[in-house]
Amino acid sequence: MINCNNSYKRIFKRFDEGGDGKLSPSELCRFLETIGEVQLPMEEARELMESMDPNGDGLLGLDEFVGWMEREVKLGDEERKIKELREAFRMYAMEGSECITRKSLKRMLSTFGESISLEDCCVMIGEFDVNEDGIPSFDEFKLMML
Repeated sequence: MINCNNSYKRIFKRFDEGGDGKLSPSELCRFLETIGEVQLPMEEARELMESMDPNGDGLLGLDEFVGWMEREVKLGDEERKIKELREAFRMYAMEGSECITRKSLKRMLSTFGESISLEDCCVMIGEFDVNEDGIPSFDEFKLMML
């Protein structure tokens, strides 16, 4: 397994042009451009730097950079999970609907070879229907799956 901290350290050193152990706003801009993000105007880079710079020195130290990278990777993973869950939810929901009904659940389970009664579908839905309206929304589906 690759140690992410070591990878982040190598990246940090590559873009730390001054070799002072700190990234300046311009070095951060160069990093973001290199990884395919947007070309960030210097003022926006300074604002981004301020949001990641707890000690307020206007520069990004290695620990701050690693923490930021870890948060960004985690955020990307969470966004990907939500996207995958939304796609799965759409499979279970009726076309054009933003909820799962007992009929749509029965239909989807039958595509997997499961033969289940509408009553059993009601029981299954009841297990993750938080607001107890009998029709699970995406948010309720997400809670069940995460």
